[in-house]
Amino acid sequence: MTRYLVLLPAPEAQWAALPPEEHEKGMRAHDRFNRELAGGGHTVVAAGPLTPSARAISLRPDGRGGTTITEGPFTESVEQIAGFYLIDSDDPDGLVRCCAQLASSGDFIELRALASEDDNPSDQAG
Repeated sequence: MTRYLVLLPAPEAQWAALPPEEHEKGMRAHDRFNRELAGGGHTVVAAGPLTPSARAISLRPDGRGGTTITEGPFTESVEQIAGFYLIDSDDPDGLVRCCAQLASSGDFIELRALASEDDNPSDQAG
């Protein structure tokens, strides 16, 4: 079984400005996503929306053995991670199909497998 992280980046300002019926449409798309995941044998371990990126706290090494703590996200970007799903699956192709269906409804998705102990660290650097 492999564990996957489904990241949901979104343009926060645009999303916040959508009318209620668009938010309801999005909720229906996520309900369908959850049904398709369950139907395909994928297990949602955890899922949820995140608070706005403006409420994030970022921590970085300060170069002197300490930490610099700042309010806000690591990067200034139009899109920030707005939510996530943590999923266990033995069927990566089926999981991609479920994610593609959700993306077709308007969601942006980044799908990543969690690294295992057997993964080569040099492969993780990109």
